[in-house]
Amino acid sequence: MPGTQLTVTLSGGGADDARAVVQALEGTFGAPDRLPADDDATVHMATFDGGTGTGPAGSGAQGAGRLSAPVTVTVQGTPEAVRRASDTLTRAFTTRDDGVASGDQEQERQLLLVP
Repeated sequence: MPGTQLTVTLSGGGADDARAVVQALEGTFGAPDRLPADDDATVHMATFDGGTGTGPAGSGAQGAGRLSAPVTVTVQGTPEAVRRASDTLTRAFTTRDDGVASGDQEQERQLLLVP
């Protein structure tokens, strides 16, 4: 889906947890703008330019790292990008869906990922 963008906001856990989540999405969406790096940050963000990954939804789930603490993830983008991100994260981690909000052309979904 070239031309779409997915924004991922992560809170809880540390930078290693945030990197594990972002890396799980790379197979579906390609490389993000940057990997979370600041160990002192309480919120991490990554932006994917959309759909440039080499595999189908969920392909990034293979080799996803373990989490050290629960992580709240908010994904925002087109409904298709949000669905693909949610599917990928559900395959990679134990998740709880905390809800979705839809706008005219974008959607936002919040997931809780647990170790």
